[in-house]
Formats: sequence, C-alpha cells, structure tokens
Amino acid sequence: MKSLKRIIIGIAVLVALVYLVVIPYIHSEARKFSPAKTVVLDLKGSELEIDYSSPSKKGRVIFGNLVPYGKIWRTGANEPTTFTTTEPIKIIDKTLPAGKYSLWTIPDQNSWKVIFNTQIPSWGVTRVDGNQTTHERKYDYLTVEVPVKKLAEPVEDLSINFENVAVNQKTQDFLSLAWDSTKIMVPIYK
Repeated sequence: MKSLKRIIIGIAVLVALVYLVVIPYIHSEARKFSPAKTVVLDLKGSELEIDYSSPSKKGRVIFGNLVPYGKIWRTGANEPTTFTTTEPIKIIDKTLPAGKYSLWTIPDQNSWKVIFNTQIPSWGVTRVDGNQTTHERKYDYLTVEVPVKKLAEPVEDLSINFENVAVNQKTQDFLSLAWDSTKIMVPIYK
C-alpha cells in the first residue's frame, strides 16, 4: 500500500513538473525563433491592433507543405494571433463588434478563409502532438474569404500589417498577411 502511494505521489510530482516547468520552458524557447510583433492602426477613431508571432521561411516551402491547404492554421506561431478593435468595424461586408478575437485562417491555393473567433486559447496548437490547433469552430464569430496574390519575391518572415491602398481613386484600408510567395488582403471599413 505504501509503495502504491509513493508511485502515485511520484507520478503527480512528475506531471506537475512537466506542466509547471517543461511546457513553459518549451514555449519560451519557441518564442525565440518566432518573435512577437504588434501592429496598430487608427481607423477614423477606432484603434485596431494585431498581436502575432512571426516565424521565418528558412528555405522551407510554406503553403501547401508546412502550412497545409484546406486546414485551419493558427496564423503565425506560438499563441494564436489576436485582432482587437475598440469600436465596431466592417470586414468586407460583415460587422465585427468591438472586442478582442483570435485570428485563424484556412489557406488554399487561390483563396483563404479568414476567421475571427471569440475564444483566445493560451497556445495555438495542442500540447500533445503540436499539429492540432486549439481552434474551436463553435466560437467563430465572422468568416470571410479573400483571393490570394502571388508575390514575385518571397517574404522571409511572416508579416501581418495594415495597409492603406489606392483603389478606384479612393484609399482603402486592408488587413494584409504576406509570407513566402503568398499575400492576402482583407478590406476593413469604419
């Protein structure tokens, strides 16, 4: 009986060490390779902010390989990318209320689905295998689909930005994402 109790206590201590020491250490090491970045836009009085971790290409084929087509992607590395707006905005033709959202994508060769989710998990993939995302579809608030633009020169580090581009003699704000030879642009309106 005493040996069984010692085994159980030993297992409990080992599990606690893994969750309290090993996993935080792995997360801190991962952050060194994919640095955190923040981008802010003042959109006619609304402040928009994106927080993400920026992995590097490092000679790899990104889309269709490292990031598979047709599967949910945490859109960056480490923690899920977050998108915050202080006031309601429009993403294409859909209203996104003020708040903080996790940003997920489903890349494909010709278009991407961009998903704003109300849940913000602590890490972007499961701790068990690293290949499953922590995305829960039931919390998807808004999904839009945008075309892919192919870039002539590859982008080494994942870049998520706000861009103001001239469109039909007007300027239009976009949420843009570029990595490797792929770029998407999501129209945003106040």
